[in-house]
Amino acid sequence: MRIEQKIILFFTTFLLSVICNAHTPQKSKSIFSTSGRVEILKDNNITLIGSASSVTFGFKGKECTIFVKAEDHHNYIIIEVDGKYINRQQIQASQNTIPVKADTNGDHIITIYKATEAANGNIVFTGAKGQLFKAKKTKKKKIEFIGDSITCGMGNDTIAMPCGKGEWYDQHNAYYSYAPITARSLNTDFVLSSVSGIGIYRNWNDEHDKEAIMPDVYENLYLNKDNSKPYAFGFNPDITCIALGTNDFSQGDGTKERLPFNEEKYIANYINFINTVYKHSPDTQIVLLDSPMVNGEKSQTFAKCLNRIKDAINSEKKHKPVSVFIYKSVTPHGCGYHPEIEDDKLMAAQLAPYLQTLLGN
Repeated sequence: MRIEQKIILFFTTFLLSVICNAHTPQKSKSIFSTSGRVEILKDNNITLIGSASSVTFGFKGKECTIFVKAEDHHNYIIIEVDGKYINRQQIQASQNTIPVKADTNGDHIITIYKATEAANGNIVFTGAKGQLFKAKKTKKKKIEFIGDSITCGMGNDTIAMPCGKGEWYDQHNAYYSYAPITARSLNTDFVLSSVSGIGIYRNWNDEHDKEAIMPDVYENLYLNKDNSKPYAFGFNPDITCIALGTNDFSQGDGTKERLPFNEEKYIANYINFINTVYKHSPDTQIVLLDSPMVNGEKSQTFAKCLNRIKDAINSEKKHKPVSVFIYKSVTPHGCGYHPEIEDDKLMAAQLAPYLQTLLGN
């Protein structure tokens, strides 16, 4: 090979390398920190499964590029830079290349949250491009929120699409459910284990005939009946808030036969479920939450049940005392009689001071 050919080959290879690197996302899992229910795949892609599950990393300069894709159909993420909410972004069932810009030059921390829930399908983070670095992790108190559609943030965000339009998950914004709002106000880390329509002994429109209830799915990574991938736990929350009961008390769609609420079954299942939570987080302090979507005589029964559960668990004196938190009236204004973002903020404003007393300084 002549010297001229060698020079041409060298520069061709170099240019191809530059071009490929400009479009190939960095996947090193040592850079990316995760939170919530996620799965790290063999190729170092990260599957965001549960509501508000997330990936965090740092970038230098004013811009980086993230690469994400939805499985099966469109889905949604939230982008946060330096603790500031940037936007709720729809992503398609193909590779999405999304530039993210900061206000100033320097070092920045970006977090990508899943806005929807496990039942809406997976979002796969395939990497990022830029001057990336691993964000420092500061030690914080931790809260796990176990719940249903309210905890998921279902129907709370109608900015881009009004209620009744699009798919049932097009108004999901888990970032702004009462749970993450509460956690951020307390400067705590958080995990959501939540499924729309789910209950303790029955679901919104199912008497536990065909659908799984929370005790069936909690220990499964994908929060469904598939137990081939168990959830690793390990989060070890200081506090665990459980908000389950709205769907147990529900009348369903009004056309399918619905049995009367079974108080004893609800209480027995709840106690058993709490013992499952303790199996994985024995040192956590459990708080039982009622619901702003249950009112009238049902709300009184709800409170009575939660207090019976609390007394039964506390009588064993094996763990930190269980407590009950009852919301003051919050009228839901979101889709399907769910809280909208402003209602979620009102709920968080009530709950956060109570949890602060349990967390201490």
